[in-house]
Amino acid sequence: MGFSEYTTKNIKEVLNILNTDENGLLNKEAEKRLKDYGFNEIKTKETRLFDIFLRQLKSPFSYLLVIASLVAFLIGEKIDGLMILLFVFINVFLGFFQEARAQRAVILLRRYLPSKVRILRKGIEKVVDKRFLVPGDLVLLEQGDMVPADLRVLKSENFLIDESILSGESAPAPKISRALFKEAKEVFEAKNIIFAGTSIVSGEAEGVVINTGKKTVLGEITKLVSGISRESVYEKDLLKFSSFILKVVVITVILIFLANLIIKGTASFFDFLLFCIALIVSIIPEALPLIVTFALSNGALKLAKEKVVAKRLSAVEGLGDIEVLCTDKTGTLTENKLKLEKIHSSDEEKCLLYGLLSSSYMEEKIESSLNSFDSAIFKRSSEKIRSFSKKFKAISEISFDPLRLRNSVLVEDKNKNLILIVRGAPETILKLSSMPKSDFKKISEEIKKEGREGKRILAIGFKKFNKRNFSKRNEKGLNFLGYFCFSDPLKKTAKDAVRLSKKLGIKVKIVTGDSKEVAERVAKEVDLIKGPGEVILGEDLESLSQEDFEKACGEFSVFARISPKMKYKIIEALIKKYEVGFLGEGINDAPALKIAHLGIAVEGAADVSREVSDIVLLKKDLKVIVEGIKIGRNVFSNINKYIKCTLASNFGNFYSIAAIAVIIPFLPMLPVQILLVNLLSDFPLISVASDKVDPAELKRPKLYRLDKMILLVFLLAFVSLIFDFIFFGIFYKAEPDLLRTLWFIESILTEIALIFSIRTSLFFLRAKGPSILLIFISCLVFLITIFLPFTDFGKETFHFVSPPLSGLLMVLALVFSYFIISEAVKLSYFHYRKLK
Repeated sequence: MGFSEYTTKNIKEVLNILNTDENGLLNKEAEKRLKDYGFNEIKTKETRLFDIFLRQLKSPFSYLLVIASLVAFLIGEKIDGLMILLFVFINVFLGFFQEARAQRAVILLRRYLPSKVRILRKGIEKVVDKRFLVPGDLVLLEQGDMVPADLRVLKSENFLIDESILSGESAPAPKISRALFKEAKEVFEAKNIIFAGTSIVSGEAEGVVINTGKKTVLGEITKLVSGISRESVYEKDLLKFSSFILKVVVITVILIFLANLIIKGTASFFDFLLFCIALIVSIIPEALPLIVTFALSNGALKLAKEKVVAKRLSAVEGLGDIEVLCTDKTGTLTENKLKLEKIHSSDEEKCLLYGLLSSSYMEEKIESSLNSFDSAIFKRSSEKIRSFSKKFKAISEISFDPLRLRNSVLVEDKNKNLILIVRGAPETILKLSSMPKSDFKKISEEIKKEGREGKRILAIGFKKFNKRNFSKRNEKGLNFLGYFCFSDPLKKTAKDAVRLSKKLGIKVKIVTGDSKEVAERVAKEVDLIKGPGEVILGEDLESLSQEDFEKACGEFSVFARISPKMKYKIIEALIKKYEVGFLGEGINDAPALKIAHLGIAVEGAADVSREVSDIVLLKKDLKVIVEGIKIGRNVFSNINKYIKCTLASNFGNFYSIAAIAVIIPFLPMLPVQILLVNLLSDFPLISVASDKVDPAELKRPKLYRLDKMILLVFLLAFVSLIFDFIFFGIFYKAEPDLLRTLWFIESILTEIALIFSIRTSLFFLRAKGPSILLIFISCLVFLITIFLPFTDFGKETFHFVSPPLSGLLMVLALVFSYFIISEAVKLSYFHYRKLK
């Protein structure tokens, strides 16, 4: 049945149709229905291996190589044509292998993020993976949840839902449980149906599952858009960058081709055409997408091992970019395992009882609480107090609100007496209580003293009531009952995390709803601040002008008593100057998570917060985030190495070969030799993605951007150009085949040498050692390059000749000199940068 048919049915009729009742399904029945209906998931069209393979063939580099192969066959060079096709296959295979590996990485990462939902089975509340929901299940929803399936509302209280994902209506919609008079055909008309994918704005509700998976309204829509994919900003930039290089190179080659026709005529037209195509292929950084995919998928899997799950591969880039990290202290710097140490009250038992009555343990059918305050109070309460609390009944409540800093509950005892209990931040409860000024001042000073010792305080007030419902305005005139002091020890990793963040140049900012004293104590213990003057309150920020507000956001490291609205404003101010990461978990954190450059949520965060985040932490710990940032920076530092090396080397060789080809009477390198140089030199470059990174480089997250490296690339390309001309100055009288063989060796060895220079901004011997993979592949390519010209395969297939020892030694001397000069230019460049 579609959702429309359920809108006019009353609750009893709905339960009968679905063959369930108010206690939910039996486990056996749920298992049977799971076999009948399948998992509650919306399967979109997955990228098949064949699709990935076809994508490699659509590359412009592949088109160029195929054209080159056809030209080779046309002029009778069958071996060259076959070898070019072999290069096409190798390039396609490498691209296919890495992209398929990245696709597998994304699938594996999704398994870390199961969505949980609260349900009733046999009258007992359970938390299950939403995939196991079946029609007839009773689902319990609260503020911050994402709706897991299409539901018919059974009960609702102060319930508002955001249906903008389906209806486009931005205003939250209320929901009711009664049947409608007229069958609703549209989403916005269905006042008693809650749809999958929508999010709870406020209140609580209970609903019965009517449709799951692809039969939901969201499932029907998803079918229409399942083939749509989205590229990251970084991927788009790479495509623009590659396209720009291709245009520059094609224009240059056309000019050289025309110059060759004018100078040499049409005698070697097809040979030179093939040479020009190979030349274009040689300079295009075709391994760049491969390097990025390899680095990102590797980085994402490393992050997952560190309990940091990137929801998409490009989020690894954002993680590496972070300059300012805003986080709460609870659970990231502290254990969030509260222990109730002291009870300040003239009646401790009554204080514990009322603390228990205003906690989540008062809810029916629940055996445990995720609220650490509630758990600590429950553990401290005696069996006598726990038993006595069962004689009370909760009539009505207002949940905790970060703006109000309190929650309220109206309870009824066995004699039908009504008591309103209000629990929350001490300054809030004190303001709502009636007491002499002297008592107010005395209690306030005591609370501040406890706060300075790092204690977290929860105060309780109450009053007798005579109505069975209440509102926020009824919370005044309380009797102040007392307050609890909780200790929340620092995580063992907290100090190391802050120390590491300083090494990486990350500014950590604590943004918390806790008191100034508690925030200050924690920040001092982890060496984030030195004194109370470095903590600012939300109310102080409110009074500042926009200019002073933005200045304060940059200068202060600790923000206390911060509301969700103020959190958003702080992030909004910071993103104007910095790349900002924000760690949030509550529903009210969703706007700040969305506006930050990188939203980070914890696994147990509200569904809405997890949905808008880019990164999900499986372990709430500041060190986990900071280690993740380090991995992100490592990834892009290695991508940066590839870009610098390939541009400097390829551009130098490209222009020297192109210019010399016009001057000398024969081709300086055959097309098949150019392609072999291109292929062999790419293997060490690809392995750069696994390289180690110097600590100093990790402090500069934006260093990999092209505008930061273009001058260095130009200088190194010029060095490469000079050495190519020196080579021709030495060997221009040699036989064509010998010159080509020696230049083939020189081209590959200089590129390997450049990798080991450019991989660090330091003197190469002072840098962190290269990865084993980079050393191994570089040595392997070195040996292939030296020995291939001596083999029959090298001579027959690639037209090499065995070079004399004197020629080899001269080439090795040139390569060594090239390395020394490149190293000197690099060091001079970075020295000049420091002076600026």
